[in-house]
Amino acid sequence: MLTRISCLVNSLMVTAVILLLVGDALRAQDSASVTLAEQLASALESSQLDSIAARDSEGDDRFVAALFFPGLLLVVSARYEVPIYVEEKLAARAYRDVYIDLNTASIAESKILITDTGANGLVGGEPGDNVDVGGNILRFDAAWSEQHAEIDTVYARMLQALINAIP
Repeated sequence: MLTRISCLVNSLMVTAVILLLVGDALRAQDSASVTLAEQLASALESSQLDSIAARDSEGDDRFVAALFFPGLLLVVSARYEVPIYVEEKLAARAYRDVYIDLNTASIAESKILITDTGANGLVGGEPGDNVDVGGNILRFDAAWSEQHAEIDTVYARMLQALINAIP
């Protein structure tokens, strides 16, 4: 009897671990940003940079910037009224200043601010991941949805621009 119970418990534990691993893999497959976020974090770390910025491919007056801390990416994209100021900071590699400008002096309704805990892309079911679009916050602590997928595509575009800008 005791042996049967211990076999059942072991079986349940193995099943739970498999379900957790498969769930993580499925969530990661849904996210276009996973590989790019990990690539950006790795490139920043190996380049010994804590920030990066670039022109966003969505317009001549739109820029993207990121702050990197081990296990955390803070990424912002926004339009800027006087793009030449941002372009001068990009040329000077003043990436942190660009990040601050996009967060504070940008055209507010154009701002997208992403908090990527884990620096591993936007993953459904991860409570720390969230996106602020024009003051509306979308959290990624729930199951993956169509809205999550749309934001994830935007985030992937932003990440690619940043990766391309690493010196």
